[in-house]
Amino acid sequence: MLQNNPELKNKIDQLWNKFWSGGISNPLTAIEQITYLLFMKRLDELDQKRQADAEWTGEKYTSKFEGTWIPPEERNWPVAEQRPIDKRSLRWSEFKRMQAEEMLQHVQGKVFPFLKDLNGAESNFTHHMKNAVFIIPKPALLVEAVKTIDEIFEVMEKDSRENGQAFQDIQGDVYEMLLAEIATAGKNGQFRTPRHIIKLMAELVQPQLGHKIADPACVTG
Repeated sequence: MLQNNPELKNKIDQLWNKFWSGGISNPLTAIEQITYLLFMKRLDELDQKRQADAEWTGEKYTSKFEGTWIPPEERNWPVAEQRPIDKRSLRWSEFKRMQAEEMLQHVQGKVFPFLKDLNGAESNFTHHMKNAVFIIPKPALLVEAVKTIDEIFEVMEKDSRENGQAFQDIQGDVYEMLLAEIATAGKNGQFRTPRHIIKLMAELVQPQLGHKIADPACVTG
């Protein structure tokens, strides 16, 4: 569990703080973006592991990053105008070496659309990812997040080796910690109004059926 691994907990706290200071203060938005990055990292790791296993056993395995990928919006273009993207450039282990500005443009414009289209346009995965957006706003934040996630995975692998805990279980612990942070005071304060405050406001305003109430603070209630 994470309480037994202060190093891992510290890395997760660092990741949260980077998003907070980098302009993503809503914890729900932060965990959404962190989840996308974790998925990119894990997809690359698993793909490389399966490639290595296939080479060892002699089995056939087709990498998710083999060949080229054409963005969905270009697929009806004349072939000469299409701009195929080398899938290898979409790996975490490849784009993490880019300069900050280039990395942000590459992940926003190529890597994330590729992930949304991963199993084909008609797949359930693509359907559920249809409205997903990558909104990390600053190159520096993306670079720092990628670096910290790499460090988190290093600690997870070390913990798995030394303590005999399954890597998947440690991943689950990490995600539980991320979810727990949503409710922690200080991450965007309270993102719901406490019941006793709602009750007090209602008693003060005494709204009647048909009244309109302005909420300039844009609180959800």
